Amino acid sequence: MGIRTHGPGDEGLHMADNDNETPRFPHTPVMLQRIVDLFTPTLEGPGKVVVDATLGMGGHSEGLLERFPELTLIGLDRDTDALGIAGERLARFGDRVRLVHTVYDGIVDAIEGEGFTKVDGVLFDLGVSSLQLDRAERGFAYSQDAPLDMRMDRTEGQTAADVLATYDEGELRRIFQRYGEEKLAGRYARAIVERRATKPFEMSGDLVQVLHDATPVAVQRQGHPAKRVFQALRIEVNAELSVLERAIPAALDAIAVGGRIVVESYQSLEDRIVKRALVERTKSSAPAGLPVELPEHAPTFSLIVKGAELADEAERAANPRATPVRLRAAERIRN
Repeated sequence: MGIRTHGPGDEGLHMADNDNETPRFPHTPVMLQRIVDLFTPTLEGPGKVVVDATLGMGGHSEGLLERFPELTLIGLDRDTDALGIAGERLARFGDRVRLVHTVYDGIVDAIEGEGFTKVDGVLFDLGVSSLQLDRAERGFAYSQDAPLDMRMDRTEGQTAADVLATYDEGELRRIFQRYGEEKLAGRYARAIVERRATKPFEMSGDLVQVLHDATPVAVQRQGHPAKRVFQALRIEVNAELSVLERAIPAALDAIAVGGRIVVESYQSLEDRIVKRALVERTKSSAPAGLPVELPEHAPTFSLIVKGAELADEAERAANPRATPVRLRAAERIRN
């Protein structure tokens, strides 16, 4: 198994010393069996290639590699910590696994860098990973006091603390409204600007306290006041939505006829982007009023999941992180 770096550095990457060992990881991949079932028609047999565009700790990848013993998997992640953990988890599969340090809108370069032109499947499991949430020092979780980092790739880019220190009140209000769909965006932006005039934000606990103090008591009863602001900061720091808008069309272009894409989204902003991209590929491009649809206007993909599919009740009970998931899937039917 090799790791290629399509990006800055490979700090923190670590392989298991013994490829025959199977490490145990406290991570339950969301809707794993459903994903395996959706990929079964296209990944059976020799010569098949799948991209796990959001590798994380490798739970979905492990399930696919176990189910399809001739499969080659290309795993992408911008988080070097995740690549290290997934590398250990997947080491037993040897050269069937290729790990690439890149943001997932670099999917085409990653595929070509591994010597392929088309793939038979692409999986996206979007949002913040269990690894990032569970490691307090990463600063993603508002429930744990930690430095305000929130970078998925800690080798580059601005941190959440940088955003809070440099964005003006209008910019903060905009990202809280757009990426957090926060009704109190203006109030929170004003409170942050007032506070930073005397002391910069460094720790998540400081931000949580300011947000709490700026939230009316009646609103506090409706949920944690920091939830949407932390989501908005994370999306801004990692440019998640603009990356996704590029990544889904690029992934669709890379899929061979008969291949499939499966996407798991965890909030409405992500899901809208995915839905829009799939709708564009699964409807005719013919001008309205044509008596006969010409072949070049026919859809190139067909939906294999109607609408957005949810995790079942048993999985939501066993794994709370499956509760908000929305799964969409499509198959390429022609070039």
